[in-house]
Amino acid sequence: MQESQPKPSRRGFFFGAAATGAAAAAVAALPGITGAPVQEASLEDAKPAPEKGGGYSLSEHVKRYYKTTRI
Repeated sequence: MQESQPKPSRRGFFFGAAATGAAAAAVAALPGITGAPVQEASLEDAKPAPEKGGGYSLSEHVKRYYKTTRI
């Protein structure tokens, strides 16, 4: 016995993809809906910019990156 299931169509696929994208955009635009605490970047915690430019510092995440590039 065959079950009567509708044949998948491109139109249905794109409609579902558009609906999913719209839902993801709505969640990203409205972070207060999820109930998760929103963290704002603090300007007091940031390091001041160097006076003569440059600004490169060998921080922990840079060291981790260098470790991943070793062969």
